[in-house]
This record gives sequence, structure tokens and C-alpha cells, in this order.
Amino acid sequence: MMELRVLEYFLAVAREENITKAAESLHLSQPTLSRQLRDLENELGKVLMIRGSKKTTLTEEGRLLQKRAREIIELTQKTESELRQSNDLIDGDVWIGGGETEGMRYIARTVCLLQKDYPNVRIHLFSGNTEDVVEKLENGLIDFGVGVGAVNLDHYETIRLPVVHFAGLLMRKDSPLATRTVIKSNDLIGIPIIAPRNEGVRRNYAKWIGRGVESLNVVATFNLIYNAAFLVEEGLGYALCMDKLFDPPENHPLCFKLYEPEMEFYIDIAWKKNQVFSKASQKFLDKLREVI
Repeated sequence: MMELRVLEYFLAVAREENITKAAESLHLSQPTLSRQLRDLENELGKVLMIRGSKKTTLTEEGRLLQKRAREIIELTQKTESELRQSNDLIDGDVWIGGGETEGMRYIARTVCLLQKDYPNVRIHLFSGNTEDVVEKLENGLIDFGVGVGAVNLDHYETIRLPVVHFAGLLMRKDSPLATRTVIKSNDLIGIPIIAPRNEGVRRNYAKWIGRGVESLNVVATFNLIYNAAFLVEEGLGYALCMDKLFDPPENHPLCFKLYEPEMEFYIDIAWKKNQVFSKASQKFLDKLREVI
């Protein structure tokens, strides 16, 4: 059985890319650390790293273990934090994941009210797309996930936040479609498209377009719009996205045009069914219900 201590050793080597440097950071001798790593590889029956004279490189199996080891350490720390909470005092940590959405404003408002009443509660935010958030939710690494409604309602409880995003097209102001008041599905045919990778969002687009997003001239994909906007600005293509996520100011070279007919996206906050909340997380949920 893998020990947390050994996983921390492995992560140190992956971080430093050098066993000697990792041993120094861990205050271990190099032979001791090397032996622990060999024992781990023998236990798993896999080669986890390629040991070079100057650099240690993870194998494919090593990269998988690195990801899982981080999750295991995070979950252990989260569990320890919850168990250490005082019986009388409302304190501890609340872990929230969310994508780029106006719905996070309600989360921020809730957090501020929670902090005023319970100053010993700490909030930890994780930003990512819906798939990233759902994965952390599934693995117990966050308490709540905020995003476009793309979770399995058989597994989760949800609250719909009072926010609606409308989809549209982000483009350069000097592009041919910039003169349009609204964008229609036929306007997307033939133009270079920068498309979201979120499967839930793509399904909504497919219904609106009448065919799959992959049928368009997709030249790039993205998970968060901020960096994708640079591709648009440099002239790569047009980005399919939602409003309120990247609002170009008047003097910006980009503009955003809504679709006709409108395409709406609703925002939910989700948590696992039958979730056993810490006192801090339960207070957060109570405050959220007050806010919305």
C-alpha cells in the first residue's frame, strides 16, 4: 500500500526534476530517497521516472501518478482540516470550484457575508472549465462546483443561480461580420472558428446550429475565453463564447455580437447528493440561500 510520505517524496522529485535536489529539500540522504522511489516502482510494477545524469523525467505512468498523488495529498489535507474544526467555533475551510461566469459574483457576495459572521472560516477558490470542476467535485477535492449546468443530476444536488449568459461571437472590429447587428447560424459556415471544448456548451451549440460544432471550420479550441481572445485579436478566427466573460471596452479591437435566435446558458452551483458537509461548508450553503 502506498504511503502518503512516499507520495510526497515522489512529488518532490517530480517538482525538482533531480533526485539530489529533491533529497536536499526533504532533508533526506540521496541513497535513502532513491531506495524509497525504487521500492515504490517495485510495489506498482511500473517505471515511474527516467533517471538521467542531470535530470529526472517522468514516464507516462509517472505523470499519471503525479496527478493522482497531488489529488490524494489535497484530499488528505482537506479531510484533516475538516476533522480539526472546533466543536464550538465555526471555523475551517470551504472549497469552491468555478469557471468563468457571472455566477461567481453571487459566490463572492456569499463569501463576504460568511466572513463577517464567521471570520475563522477560510475560502479556497479553484478556477477551471466545467470538466475540471466536475472532476474535482467527483474526487472530493472541492465542496461546491459552479458552472454551466452540465452535471449528472442523479449524482448531484444543484441550486440555479440568478444569472443567464447569452451566447455570441467574439470577433475583430475590422472583420466582415462586425457590421451585423446579430449573428445567425448560417453566418458561421466557412469562417474560421475558435470553439469551446466544454461538451455541455458544444451540445447547446449543436442544437442551435442544427449540426455538430465539428462540422464547422474549427481552427482552434479553448477551455477559458480570456486566452482565446488573444487568438481572435491576432486574426486567427472567431470565438464562440458567452457574454459577460470578455467584454471588450469601446477602444478595444474586438467586439461581441449576440446570436439570433438567442442561445441561453444557465448557471448552477452543485454538490454531491448525500454530501456530509463540514460546519463551515453548511454555513456557506445557508448564506448562499439567503443571498439568492
